Amino acid sequence: MNKDQFTENLSLPVVAAPMFLISGPELVIEACKNGIVGTFPALNQRTTEGFEAWVVQIKTELEAWEKETGKKAAPFGVNLIVHFSNPRIEADVHVCVKHKVPLIITSLGAISLVVDAVHSYGGLVFHDVIKRRHAEKAIEAGVDGLILVCAGAGGHAGTLHPVPFINEIKKIFDGFILLSGALSTGQDVASAMQMGADLAYMGTRFINTTESEANQEYRDMIIASETKDITYTAAISGVSANFLSKSLDNAGITQQQRESKGKIDFGKEMDTEAKAWKTIWSAGQGVTTIEDNLPIKELLLGMKTEFKDAIAKQQAIAKKYS
Repeated sequence: MNKDQFTENLSLPVVAAPMFLISGPELVIEACKNGIVGTFPALNQRTTEGFEAWVVQIKTELEAWEKETGKKAAPFGVNLIVHFSNPRIEADVHVCVKHKVPLIITSLGAISLVVDAVHSYGGLVFHDVIKRRHAEKAIEAGVDGLILVCAGAGGHAGTLHPVPFINEIKKIFDGFILLSGALSTGQDVASAMQMGADLAYMGTRFINTTESEANQEYRDMIIASETKDITYTAAISGVSANFLSKSLDNAGITQQQRESKGKIDFGKEMDTEAKAWKTIWSAGQGVTTIEDNLPIKELLLGMKTEFKDAIAKQQAIAKKYS
């Protein structure tokens, strides 16, 4: 599947990023119905059987919608943690191959065996990276796209500025380039395209949609937050990530702990990373432009208007200086 084939049914060049404990079938289905790529992490279901049930639900509902409306839904995708710490990886890959999931997003490892399995049925594999070395390994594994996770992104994020990072990766890779990091508006999507991305990769903005699985306190905290309210720390998972500072405060995470390079031992009351992420909430610096909690359909209608307006303004600037 080439770029034109993958994007032909998109209304906006956007992927709703897979978010741990936040992205579920409802968010994915509504995203795809409204013309953007919807995705979710396989590990949002506790078992492979539950994960497969979600895949079947998404496929069934999208196929029924296409038959009823005569329209084509955008592709959907699944995020897989390709790492020895994930005992389900083989079984979950089998589910993806069985149901021919159009897009697989790999994290923490790009393995040619996984890529080959997805390519066997015509699927695509995108891999998230925060530096060139990670990109080179993913390219060697044969991935179709690279998600450049830049400074300010929610969750596990890098520290690079998007402009030089995109320019550097384009020297060595001609596949899909996705830009991740503090994108929340249609204008942001237009900016990502102008910088050389093929798709904008947006997570935090979709936490505040009625279809997400975030609780109301989480949504309210995002609306109340600005860039200064985001903390970049490795204390929660052992890998540097961006979190809402207030949620760290509420959990009693001290400044000294936030500045530590190691993962906190949460003890018996919070003995797994999954439990930690239920009360310590991830978000990117894009919170500064999020002021509401909308249905995905309404959000994307506004975003498309913003996108078109931004492109028109750029065309006017180009004409001025031609």
